[in-house]
Amino acid sequence: MSNSLIRLGLVGLGKIARDQHLPAIATNPRFALTATADPMGGLEGIASYPTLDALLDARLALDAIVLCTPPSVRAGLAHRALEAGLHVMLEKPPAAGLSQVDALVRASAGRTMLATWHSRESAAVDAAAAWLASRQIKAVRLNWREDVRVWHPGQDWLLAAGGFGVFDTAINAFSILTHILPQPLALESADLGIPANRQAPMTARLTMRHAGAEVACDLSILHPGAPQWDIAIDTDAGLLELTQGGQQMAIDGKAQDIAPDAEYPRLYARFARLIDAGQSDVDARPLTLVADAMMLGSHHSLPSFEF
Repeated sequence: MSNSLIRLGLVGLGKIARDQHLPAIATNPRFALTATADPMGGLEGIASYPTLDALLDARLALDAIVLCTPPSVRAGLAHRALEAGLHVMLEKPPAAGLSQVDALVRASAGRTMLATWHSRESAAVDAAAAWLASRQIKAVRLNWREDVRVWHPGQDWLLAAGGFGVFDTAINAFSILTHILPQPLALESADLGIPANRQAPMTARLTMRHAGAEVACDLSILHPGAPQWDIAIDTDAGLLELTQGGQQMAIDGKAQDIAPDAEYPRLYARFARLIDAGQSDVDARPLTLVADAMMLGSHHSLPSFEF
């Protein structure tokens, strides 16, 4: 196993980069943050550039690029990083469309690309997958609701075309479901609530099918108060519940012992392992469910929304 230092360029210094990526990089000795790119400025003591193109033109000694930009521009930036011979880590979702993901996979030959699904790294998710592997699924209820003003304050891009709206958070739940359920998921119907002055849905009710079991999803980013990031799965051996976004797990109401949560440190450790092995990990199944909901969903109008 290699122990060589991986020199990173971080593109996008928004909330997720500052809250999660920077601390995870700082605590992993395999990585060194070498440069950042963001039109709003950089970090003290780190080389900073307004754009990825400007960063690449500086010809710094880099090994990888981490993209924390809005999804609408992510694919184009990833292509430029790959063309420069760099490994790429993509915040979720990996791109704004499935065809963009396919093109990135083809372009990444010879470099490592990691499409991150950070919620899969939540403490209880692997334990839930192991418990469900030998059980029959009878029904699944997914409640994923939060307040966009708290979690994405002032981020108008989220509600524009390509911004995903409610699916920016719901895709986290989909990433968990596609990881823990033994059989594939298929979307049957969707009802999307879209504000009159926006282009992306802020509420959604979806029905999916897992083998013969119904998967009912209630999604919202207009939910006041504490977030609800909960999955309940009825099985032939009892009720499994994942709460707090996958950080806690209970079976028939009994809390299970779960290790402390470390989503982003686990992602960076996996990125290093993939680079060492010359491999990539790009799973588009969560994005496929979002695309299906957008294509198959009926729409209803919500009142205009302003941050």
